[in-house]
Order: sequence, then structure tokens, then C-alpha cells
Amino acid sequence: MQAESVTIPSAGLKLSGTVRVPDGVKAGEKRSAFLVLHGFGSNKSSGNVMSPTKVLGELGYVTLGFDMRGCGDSEGEFGRVICLEQVEDTRSALTFLQKHPAVHPDRIAVIGSSFGGAVSVYAGGVDERIAAVISNGGWGDGERKFRGQHKSPEEWARFTKMLADGREHRARTGKSLMVPRYDIVPIPPHLRNNLAQNSIHEFPAETAQSMFDFRADDVVGKIAPRPLLLLHSSVDTVTPTEQSLRMFNLASQPKDLHLFNETTHFMFAASGGRVRPIVKDWLDMYFPG
Repeated sequence: MQAESVTIPSAGLKLSGTVRVPDGVKAGEKRSAFLVLHGFGSNKSSGNVMSPTKVLGELGYVTLGFDMRGCGDSEGEFGRVICLEQVEDTRSALTFLQKHPAVHPDRIAVIGSSFGGAVSVYAGGVDERIAAVISNGGWGDGERKFRGQHKSPEEWARFTKMLADGREHRARTGKSLMVPRYDIVPIPPHLRNNLAQNSIHEFPAETAQSMFDFRADDVVGKIAPRPLLLLHSSVDTVTPTEQSLRMFNLASQPKDLHLFNETTHFMFAASGGRVRPIVKDWLDMYFPG
């Protein structure tokens, strides 16, 4: 597979990306392609980017993995992760990839994990240029998601106080209150080794607020008639499984939902199991390369 480092313009910033073209693509040939989105405060080197990139490349798709603004090697305030800005970056990456000589401009899909899964669904709902959407462990309602992640009354009170403190600190000082990533999204200690190297571990409180306010649920129904595939661990200890169930109920056909008991939240970073053949069969039916 041929890898090319690229720079993607988005909102006056430069995003760092890598386009990978499968071996055997002939001059003038145009292939279907995927934007591969990373998770919360992660980057394009994460397992949840590199694993699907490898599989999609083997299936003949061109891929573009990139660092969202403020993440990895991209420009932007480091650690400032805002949901709608990531949607904007995804649409900018789509515009960029449409011009690639090996890509059919009307055959570009998006795939993402966790935060990237939520952004994938939202971007697909607001941008008709996206030809198909795959979300792994994504979420559609930020407030409901956070209630599932901060379950006890004490945990919920602590989390909502953090949001309030962030708003007050910003209003009083004009600066952001920085908070640890696990105070925003708790991850069990035994799963934390799945985070990519150089993942962000501290965020402005505005990041948590943007996630709280983010509702891919509101636009998931607009993806149709383009196909949607939702994947989720049925025992997800990070993002509540009900988030994908709810998005599935709100979506229109064609749509598919698969739950996996043997996987964790970091499904794509694992060896594969049943996930890869199910994705391949779905692609063969709805978005062949």
C-alpha cells in the first residue's frame, strides 16, 4: 500500500493526514474511499484508525486518516476538542479527498470509533456527499451518554459541577478550566492501554460541554437513503450500548446494527474476530470497493 503524507486545509488551519492507496491501482483508475476518524483526543496512529485502514486497504479502498484540529500533528489549540469543529474538519477532509486522482469523488464513506463514530454519524447526516457511514461504539445524545458514564448521583453531581465550574471560570477569567480526560470520559484502568501514544490527557471544560450538547440523534435520520452500519460492544464499559440502539431506532433504511459480546469498546484495535467478516459482507452489499 502506498502512503502519502498530506496537509488538509480546514477553517484556516492545517490538518495532518495520510492517504493510503492500495497496490495495483492503475493510472487514471478511481476507487471508492474512506475517511477514517480517530477517537476522543486521539490521533491517526491509533489502533482504531490503523486497524480499519489496513482492512479497508486490503479490500481495495483508498483511505485518509487524519488528526483533528488540536490533536496529533495538526494545527489548532492543543487539546481543544469541540464536536462541531470535528464535523467541520471531517467535511474539509472530504473536500480534500474528492480531488485525489485515485478517488471517485462521489464514492467516499466515513468510518469512526467512539467520539469518531459520533462525528461520523453527524457528518453523514449533514453532508450528502458522504456515501456511507460506519460507526463503532459511537453515541447520539451527549447528555444521555454522560449519564450512563457517571451513573451514581454523586458521580453525576461531580460531573455537572465540573461543567458549571468550567463556565464560571471562563466567564470570570476569559480562560479555560482544564480537566483530566477520565473526569470527562471514565475508562476502566485495564482498557487504558488501548489509547494511542500521545493521546491527550487534559482538556478545556468547553470540550466536555460540547460533548454534552452534541446530538447526532437529531440528524441520523437524514443519512438515508445512504447506508448506515452501527457496531457496538454489547458489554461496553465506556460508551453505553444503548446509544447505538437509539441511533438505530432513529435512523431510516438502509441500516444495520451489530452487537458483539466478545469485544471491548476498542473493537477495531482488537484482532478482529467476527467484526471484520461482518463489515466485509456489509461493504460487499452496500458499498463495494
